[in-house]
Amino acid sequence: MTETNKTHVILLSCGSFNPITKGHIHMFEKAREYLHKTGRFIVIGGIISPVHDSYGKSGLVSSRHRLTMCQLAVQSSDWIRVDPWECYQDTWQTTCSVLEHHRDLMKRVTGCILSNVNTPSTTPVIGQPQNGTSTIYQNTANKSVAIKLWGKMSESLGKICCVRPHMERYTFVGKLVYSCTLRILLLCGSDLLESFCIPGLWKESNMEVIVGDFGIVVVPRDGADTERIMNHSSVLRKHKDNITVVKDEIDHPMSVVSSTKSRLALQHGDGHVVDYLSQPVIDYILQSQLYINASG
Repeated sequence: MTETNKTHVILLSCGSFNPITKGHIHMFEKAREYLHKTGRFIVIGGIISPVHDSYGKSGLVSSRHRLTMCQLAVQSSDWIRVDPWECYQDTWQTTCSVLEHHRDLMKRVTGCILSNVNTPSTTPVIGQPQNGTSTIYQNTANKSVAIKLWGKMSESLGKICCVRPHMERYTFVGKLVYSCTLRILLLCGSDLLESFCIPGLWKESNMEVIVGDFGIVVVPRDGADTERIMNHSSVLRKHKDNITVVKDEIDHPMSVVSSTKSRLALQHGDGHVVDYLSQPVIDYILQSQLYINASG
C-alpha cells in the first residue's frame, strides 16, 4: 500500500494529565508503532489535550501548570504536541466536542479529506484562515510533495485556534501528502474503554460520535480483557471494527500511567517517582511546590 493510499492519522488523547506521566507518552509511542505495523495507517501527529479546570476533579491543579508540565514532557518529541484549546474555553468540554473541534480545524487547515465527518459538528467555528493559507501542496515532476508550511501558517493558526499566548501547534501538517485521507482517532487506555460500560456515565449519543464517527485506539493496561469489555456495551459491539486494540507482548502496568500513583509518590517522597515522571516534569513540580499535600 502506497503512502497516498494509507490513512493518515492524528492521535488525540484527552485527560487530566495531573501530572502527565511517562506512561502517557509511552501510550502514544506504542499506538503509533502498532498502527504503522498494520500497513494501513501513517501516524503523522499526536495531540495532548488537558481537561478544563472546571472539570471538578479533586486535586486538579491549574491548567497553567498542567499545560506547562505536558509541554515539558513532549519537548523532545517531533510528533506529539500539547493543545491548549480545551483549557482555554469558558467551561468544561466533552470529549466529543474536543474531537469535533480538532476535526473542523484540521479540515480547514489541511484541505484533506476527513473520513470521520458523518456527524455535523456542534463546535463553533472561531475565525477563518487568512488568504494564502489554503494552498498546502504543490505538484513537482508529477510527484505530490507536502509543503512545510508551519512557519507561514503559525500566525493564522494562532488566530483560528485560540487567542491566548502562542503555543506551537500542528507542526506535523507538513507530513501530509496530496489527496490523503485523514482521521483523528481518540487514544485511550482500557480504563476509559471500560468506563463506556458504566450506565449513565456517558451519553449514548456522544459514544456514537466518539466510537462510530471517529474511532478509538486502545492501549490495554494491567492485562485488561478488552474483548470482554467491548461485549458489555451495545455501542462498542456495534462499532467494534472502529476500535483498534494495540497488541503488545509486554504488559503495561497501570502504575506507570497513573497520575494518582505519581502524586502519592511525590507526597511520600518515594524515589520511584522517577519511574513515573520525566525529570523536567519532576523539576517543575518541585519548583512550583505542586502535589505536596493530600489535596493535590
